[in-house]
Amino acid sequence: MAYTHGISVHVTLFVAPENVDRFFAAFEPLYRQVIREPECLSFEVYRNPEKPGKIVWVEDWSKSPSWFFHNQLTKDYYKEYLTITQPMLIFPREAEVFERLPPKYCFSRVDYENYGQWVSGAW
Repeated sequence: MAYTHGISVHVTLFVAPENVDRFFAAFEPLYRQVIREPECLSFEVYRNPEKPGKIVWVEDWSKSPSWFFHNQLTKDYYKEYLTITQPMLIFPREAEVFERLPPKYCFSRVDYENYGQWVSGAW
């Protein structure tokens, strides 16, 4: 498979509710490193307000799964994050890799430089 438009990695974690703040304290340095990578196209994090320990993120990359697993996930900055956060999980980490489709199927209205404001100025 060519992965002409890259990949989208969807990760779901179930963190013990009492550890959510500690999780994000450990996650943020990793997040800051990852979004500096030139191959990282976007990275959004979500959590379920009814299940505070359920955290989901979506990372979009310009490369193939093979590149991602052999070049990105092997970077040293993942080691500390995993060492700190793995004991906080109450279920195994879930991850799926999807092929990104052509740009005609990609849309975002958010202006990430002014996060919280719509590009259209609606906010």
